[in-house]
Amino acid sequence: MKEKLPFKNEYEKLELLLSQGQFELLQEEKETENIRLVYLMNDAVESFLVFCRAKLTGTYLPDFQGELWADLNQDGDQYVLVVHQEDTVCTLFFQDLKLEVHLFDYGRTGHFWVKGYEYLRQLEYRIAILRDKREYLGEEFCSQEERWISSLAEFPPLNFCCYPAVSEKYLVPSCSWWLVSEGALQVMTQLAEEAGDRSLKNWICLYRRFPVKCVAKQIARMLHKVKHAEVVDLVGEKLARAASVYERRDFGTGCLKKKREIKDYQPHRETAEKILRIQEKAEQRKKQLEMSGKQVEVLTEEPFIHAKDSVEYKIHLMVWKQEGKNRKVEIETIDER
Repeated sequence: MKEKLPFKNEYEKLELLLSQGQFELLQEEKETENIRLVYLMNDAVESFLVFCRAKLTGTYLPDFQGELWADLNQDGDQYVLVVHQEDTVCTLFFQDLKLEVHLFDYGRTGHFWVKGYEYLRQLEYRIAILRDKREYLGEEFCSQEERWISSLAEFPPLNFCCYPAVSEKYLVPSCSWWLVSEGALQVMTQLAEEAGDRSLKNWICLYRRFPVKCVAKQIARMLHKVKHAEVVDLVGEKLARAASVYERRDFGTGCLKKKREIKDYQPHRETAEKILRIQEKAEQRKKQLEMSGKQVEVLTEEPFIHAKDSVEYKIHLMVWKQEGKNRKVEIETIDER
């Protein structure tokens, strides 16, 4: 492959995708000279590599799951990317490669795939997607506070080692099992100091001296105790504040509330009306629970805006409860049913 390219950073991202066997082209709804390749898609970011002034020839298999082999060359004023999906070949001719990025507020998202201490699993999930944003897009796409918090992806008592948000068969660790980083230890020490939690701070100091599994698991047990709730809540608050600088996904519900016409939104009016009904049902239920003395947190599960996916819009009510020394939650899901 050509070593010096005018789009070096974008090329490196393309090479990363291909090395992971990822090559998902979007089927554009209207005619365009550009072809978009899915790069990083999660609740925090929707991003694409855009082949500009491009043409696709051959046969592209959108649902292909096997190994990819690709070759990129220059031919005059254009570039040629040949992609082999086993015995099938497709070729992309293009003149430029650009990165398209859309950043979103991920501080109140919720996906409840695994039961038990769900509030900790949601923190693990948000920290993990923040870490992916930082690793895949670069630090320039993260604020200073986000860069600081993302270190917790390397803190086993809180990450996938102890509180994975997904089941093990879907787990793709961002670092080695049970490996703690100095950055993560510094962040947790600061949080314990801010919360005035001396016992947790002492255990973190011990963990720094002896970064072993048994100490990590003890700290993980401490995180779901009422006694250490302030530290856990502090992580969530800082994460939510850092994410709040980004826009919320807009499905057209704002226009409906103001009785305006929906024009350029990807979902149609029918979808926006459905989402608005779910939001109203969730708000009513939240008020009922709070009137009975419950503490309720509202988390949203949303589909992508810039690409179609299988996720349906839902609102999850995380209802806090206490069982002895442990903090637990019950989850109520509000959808169209």
